[in-house]
Amino acid sequence: MKSLDHKVAVITGGNSGIGYAAAKALKEKSARVIITGRRKEAIEKASAGLGVMGLIADQSKLSDIDQMVADVAREFGKVDILLINAGITKFGSIEKMKEDMFDEIMNVNFKGAYFTLSKFIPILNEGASVILLSSTSATISPANASVYAASKAAVNAVVKIAALELAPRNIRVNAVSPGPIATEIMDKIGLDDQLEDQLIGSIPLSRLGSPGEVADLMTFLSGSSSAFITGANFLVDGGQSV
Repeated sequence: MKSLDHKVAVITGGNSGIGYAAAKALKEKSARVIITGRRKEAIEKASAGLGVMGLIADQSKLSDIDQMVADVAREFGKVDILLINAGITKFGSIEKMKEDMFDEIMNVNFKGAYFTLSKFIPILNEGASVILLSSTSATISPANASVYAASKAAVNAVVKIAALELAPRNIRVNAVSPGPIATEIMDKIGLDDQLEDQLIGSIPLSRLGSPGEVADLMTFLSGSSSAFITGANFLVDGGQSV
């Protein structure tokens, strides 16, 4: 893996889980890393622990995205690596889905991701790499995840079109779709031992993935070793979607 020395990398939702692991991995490759998140204490703790710049920004608010882009442009000029990772996971049946939950999921996972990409495009360097965090939920269609899965399916559609639109500038756009990964989100959705056993039973490799394993793929997609890869969606799920 070639060095990412002096490359400027922005990671939304970089204060925990996969985003944090990606920030750590990119910093280890000598990238100049900026992480964002909407929780002030979490961002301050994560940025201090990683030794990187932290910005408070709620991806569901376009005004926050505008400010984040302005802050990054003022401090660093152009961006070489954009990892749109921030997202939320909530479940509910189609029959009982409430409008406020629908809007919350879509505003963060799709609208927020879409406009983060849109507003960063003017300050992306030629040859930059953009990675959007998707999910295998868009592939395997889990029960009670209709809105979440739809938000990620929408992201996958945008990745392909963005890859075409940005190809003249040699900017690559790809999606990474994790399956079950051992992060704090698993605790938030109430994963107890029984549910975990059922989940692991659905994975051919018989275990949960680690944030670092997803971050390793993101690091690969960030550098010149993946220079001929764009418009692709990579499943990191231990074979679950097979």
